[in-house]
Amino acid sequence: MGYARKVGWVTAGLVIGAGACYCIYRLTKGRKQNKDKMAEGRPGDMDATGGRYNDWSDDDNDDDDDDSNENKGIVWYPPWARIGTEAGTRARARARARATRARRAVQKRASPNSDDTILSPLELQKVLCLVEMSEKPYILEAALIALGNNAAYAFNRDIIRDLGGLPIVAKILNTRDPIVKEKALIVLNNLSVNAENQRRLKVYMNQVCDDTVMSRLNSSVQLAGLRLLTNMTVTNEHQHMLANSISEFFRLFLAGNEETKFQVLKLLLNLAENPAMTRELLRAQVSSSLGSLFNKKENKDIILKLLIVFENINEHFKLEENEPTQNHFGEGSLFFFLKEFQVCADKVLGIESNHDFLVKVKVGKFMAKLAEHMFPKSQE
Repeated sequence: MGYARKVGWVTAGLVIGAGACYCIYRLTKGRKQNKDKMAEGRPGDMDATGGRYNDWSDDDNDDDDDDSNENKGIVWYPPWARIGTEAGTRARARARARATRARRAVQKRASPNSDDTILSPLELQKVLCLVEMSEKPYILEAALIALGNNAAYAFNRDIIRDLGGLPIVAKILNTRDPIVKEKALIVLNNLSVNAENQRRLKVYMNQVCDDTVMSRLNSSVQLAGLRLLTNMTVTNEHQHMLANSISEFFRLFLAGNEETKFQVLKLLLNLAENPAMTRELLRAQVSSSLGSLFNKKENKDIILKLLIVFENINEHFKLEENEPTQNHFGEGSLFFFLKEFQVCADKVLGIESNHDFLVKVKVGKFMAKLAEHMFPKSQE
């Protein structure tokens, strides 16, 4: 009896071992089949988060070192990839390899038989599916870059909208990853050139505006948001939606670097060309330090563009009959800044001023127009 029991245990062990080996064999074979399918452009297995295995798996055996430099912008490092440790070095290398494979996978899935930048509607639909289903930052970035490149073409803007791409890309604005958010803003910026797309994107303007003013100063996300808002305000149709944020735009203008200043000025120029936005601009709260731009060696082009904004506001301003003008605007508003602008102008026009001659001429002409139209002596 004892001998038979031992034989039974040995037999059971052999069966279990054989079963385990078979399971490992099936898993390995299935993973290889998925990779073969992806190489042929066919769908592979899905993971629990909707992302796919295959081209961005965690395999260590990759030969992508040649392309690592060009893909550093889309590398996502896992939390355990600490610098200075051997394990961290290996993890970071695998992350770079995954980023490279992700970009190649997007290109392969979108257009497996073509290297052209322009994608067909079917290929664009595949890329949109990647954006909608994936949660991996490096995959999202690669897919959004492909969408942004194609959204630059007029005929693709309608196609992406008809495929439901606007809400899919706009949903990415909720991400905390700044690189992915920037790429989503670039896609929306390219799509917003289309009039119909603008009408559908207006529902996201408040969110974009809030994210822009709250983003890190001079960051890529902030600049991308300003460019999108500038495109959305080329026409007068949606400008009123930014009325409550004009004070924040002046704050960014004063605090930002030259690139931020120029981008804010483009947005303010759009608003200043619309007579319906004149009073909203004059109500905006501005810091008294705005006048210091004219007292120091600021970039000449910045001063000249700011003067154009002021000239448009002055030109569109109309006095209300039988009501004091000051009642419409509070202390610290742009209206009162312009009223005291004579102090800045005197310093610019002074004999010892180092300002460019063209700046002096423009300031002098603007002062004459301001005194004639907005602040005539009869009103003082």
